Amino acid sequence: MNVREATAADEPTMLAFTEAIFAENWDRPWGPPEVTPKMFEGKLALLAEDEGEPVGYAFGELDSVGYAHVNIVYVVPERRRQGVATALLAAFGERAREQGIEHLTLDVAVRNEAGRQAWRRLGFTEWAQRLTVPVERIEHHDEHGESYASLHVQSDDLEAVQAQVDKYLPRLGGSDGRVEGPRNGWVLVRAELVDRDRRARERLASELSNATAAVVCAISVDDGVVVRYVLYERGSVVDEYQSVPEHFGPLPPGDVVALGANPTVVSRLTGAEPAEVRAVARTASSPDQLPPADELLQQLAEVLGLEGAGRG
Repeated sequence: MNVREATAADEPTMLAFTEAIFAENWDRPWGPPEVTPKMFEGKLALLAEDEGEPVGYAFGELDSVGYAHVNIVYVVPERRRQGVATALLAAFGERAREQGIEHLTLDVAVRNEAGRQAWRRLGFTEWAQRLTVPVERIEHHDEHGESYASLHVQSDDLEAVQAQVDKYLPRLGGSDGRVEGPRNGWVLVRAELVDRDRRARERLASELSNATAAVVCAISVDDGVVVRYVLYERGSVVDEYQSVPEHFGPLPPGDVVALGANPTVVSRLTGAEPAEVRAVARTASSPDQLPPADELLQQLAEVLGLEGAGRG
């Protein structure tokens, strides 16, 4: 296998490789950049070949302040785990050393556990964490308060739930999951990630429901003003409630109605009285038209039989 610096003649190959890796791995909150030859301008691009056939590439920046950043390393699927990525990084590092650069950096998604393990095997260590937030949320940050949540697994097998939390929470970028109970037939799950990341919270709830074949309820206060629950059965959403349906953005009328809770489904899954669910699971266009979020969450938790819901 040979690793060499790419030329203009190699651009079609590198563009095709870039399209392939974006299609396979892109999971950032924003869309991928336009794939054009301009993305390689001013950067070091290396191509790995085997008997003249391209099998992978890497490109990135050699920075004069003391480090080189690798933007992408890609290896065609049939040649993975055969040392191609290692050879590309070694060549990249050699070019960096020639310019007096001592360190390589790269980015990897927190949910890409396989990728993180691969980079660790090559000696990379974590020294920072890149965070993201929608601009709109930052602009209105002062209007929002604390978010907190808990997951409730309808089971009396604490050890089984703990095992699944230990399995799935790190894959979502979380750690230090706390499992308690059972309380009133539910095992309680808490984690910092569950509090702050609504999508990760609901992904974990789905995984726990699927893995344990149990009903799972994710219940939360988001931004200090909106109360939300999602009920899962065998990994699928079967009912949702959100006290202010359009808090996170405008919705079609049918979706607004769908976030109003289904007392019949709730009763089947939790044993709650349908009339009590209707009385408590109220919705409004503004939080001001409802009880304080902390109070509303506690009312819902009592009706659903979820002991321990609320702040951890």
